[in-house]
Parts: sequence; C-alpha cells; structure tokens
Amino acid sequence: MAKTKVALFMIDGFEETEALCTVDILRRADIEVVTVSLGSGKRLVGRSKIAVEADVLWGDIQASSFDMLVIPGGTVAYLEHDGLLKLVKEYNDKGRKLAAICAAPSVFGKLGILKGRRALIYPGMESYIEGAIISDKIVETDGNVTTSKGPGTTVYFALRIVRELLGEETERDVAKGFLAQELK
Repeated sequence: MAKTKVALFMIDGFEETEALCTVDILRRADIEVVTVSLGSGKRLVGRSKIAVEADVLWGDIQASSFDMLVIPGGTVAYLEHDGLLKLVKEYNDKGRKLAAICAAPSVFGKLGILKGRRALIYPGMESYIEGAIISDKIVETDGNVTTSKGPGTTVYFALRIVRELLGEETERDVAKGFLAQELK
C-alpha cells in the first residue's frame, strides 16, 4: 500500500507555527509531507521572520499524487496564486481532502467551497468565507474540508488531519506521544 502523502503549501508571510507543527505531527503519524514553496525560490520567510526552506517549488509537484492539500495561514497572499486556486478547485470538485487554518480558509471561501458548510477562519476574517456556517469548535470537518482558527489550535488541526487520513486510532496514538489532549 502506498504511503499517505500530503502537500503543505507555504508563501512568504505564512504562519510558522501552523506550518511546522502540522508537518511535525503528520510526520509522527508516518504521513509523507511535501512542503511546497509558492514563492520564487525554496526559501520563504514567515510572518515572524523565521526563514524556512521548502522541499520543492510549486512547478516541481505532481498535483495528482497527494491524498490531501494543506494550507497554513498567516496571510491571504495565497489568494493571489492562481495555480494553487486551480488545484484546490480541482481537488474539491473530485471530493478530495482539503485542510486550511487561520487566514487560509479564505482560499476555500474565494472558490465558494465553504457555502453552506460548517467552517472556521481566524476571528474577524469571517467575510472571507461568506456563506459558510461559522462553527463554534476549534477544528471543523465538513465533508472533505477541514478548517481551524489559528496558531493556538494547530495541534488539534494537525491531529484532525491525521484522523481524516489514517483514522482515530492513529490520531490517539500520535496525540498520546505528543502529550496532547484528544479532541472531544
């Protein structure tokens, strides 16, 4: 059986906690995570001025090879990347798994993916997900789409991705090893 594979996209201004903690937790679950730069080079600088080197450039990915697309927040600059928007739309049209946290659900909002769905975005940014039903949870999965609020919810966001891809038992095992409370 092929290893579960996730693409995590980063652009200058991304939220470091959301990107790197998610990568860490997913890799603890033995999920292959490929970090993808949406910039001109592999080196990106996050919102807290931490420099990170992505695994690959946007043009080097084979878009169909991922089990899920993940977008950390920190910025709405993702909205300007036409290739990412097209890929997210293609994945959603096929019912494939998507996840975004903080400001990044704005990508799903721009594409109309969240209309009538329970979803989350960083507080105060709800206008970016017009038509969504704002959840009162810290992580929400509605159909093929998982969203969460921001940096403080990242551990639970990443654990939910583990659950969506590998099941509750693996999620519990990773949560226990990470010393995180299980989602209720």
